[in-house]
Amino acid sequence: MNAGLLGIGKFVPSHVVTNSDLEKRMDTSDEWIRTRTGIEERRIADSETDTSDMAYEAALSAIQNSGIDPQTIGLIIVATVTPDRPFPSVSAMIQDRLGIKNAAAMDISAACSGFMYGVVTAKHFIEAGTYENVLVVGVEKLSKIMDWEDRNTAVLFGDGAGAAVVGKVSEGRGILSFELGADGSGGKHLYQDSHIQMNGREVFKFAVRQMGESAVAVTKKAGLTTEDVDYLIPHQANIRIMEASRERLGLPIEKMSKTVHKYGNTSAASIPISLYDDLAEGKLKDDDIIVLVGFGGGLTWGALCIKWGR
Repeated sequence: MNAGLLGIGKFVPSHVVTNSDLEKRMDTSDEWIRTRTGIEERRIADSETDTSDMAYEAALSAIQNSGIDPQTIGLIIVATVTPDRPFPSVSAMIQDRLGIKNAAAMDISAACSGFMYGVVTAKHFIEAGTYENVLVVGVEKLSKIMDWEDRNTAVLFGDGAGAAVVGKVSEGRGILSFELGADGSGGKHLYQDSHIQMNGREVFKFAVRQMGESAVAVTKKAGLTTEDVDYLIPHQANIRIMEASRERLGLPIEKMSKTVHKYGNTSAASIPISLYDDLAEGKLKDDDIIVLVGFGGGLTWGALCIKWGR
């Protein structure tokens, strides 16, 4: 039994904050942000919209996209570092709103790598025969933990949610390999006290190295070479980090997902949001070999090699 992604969903707030908007409230510039990060704008949720609201909308979108009966979902996993409150979990809140009464529910915290951790967890439950389908949501309302006076972090992040239904796919397709990792000694470089705190230089060095290494590693674990990879979906944190991963795989620029300019860094939501947009734009086709790779606070990282299709 092979596990794969049956459906993808997305939700982003309607309110757009451009670099020009940020110029008016802090000492920064549109040119500085674009050249160093690739970000042009980001979505920010209003005070009435919390993490669970965005998670619910993305989950609903993924379930509809998958075409499954939602009552066949046995487990809901939400990856987030910005829950509405410490408990109840966001997963339990959306379980109630979705009306999936028999599903177990849990939240996980792996920062920007959270979606990868969630999908790998779902894969094992599916392939063990424990659950028929698992719903995985990556969601963040980072705007509520940002210091809007800190130009080093405030320009980077945005709000949003992405989701996937993980279930059984046809032989040869689905998740071919994965890699998860952590280095707790680097936690001091990216963390939250009251707000997000980041040592940008150290995180950048870690991300450039780890994203490239992990992308190559999962390809090899799948018994493939980098020449076999058709498309790369990196965590949308910084265009320079993303480019380094692409170069390690030797892919042309059109074979790399790029949504960072529209949404900024949405942490656990970034990879599924990109996946949704890429599918909507017809960039992925059945039997394509796709590498998903991300990194985050912890420090954590994760990568998947997938043969696309159901």
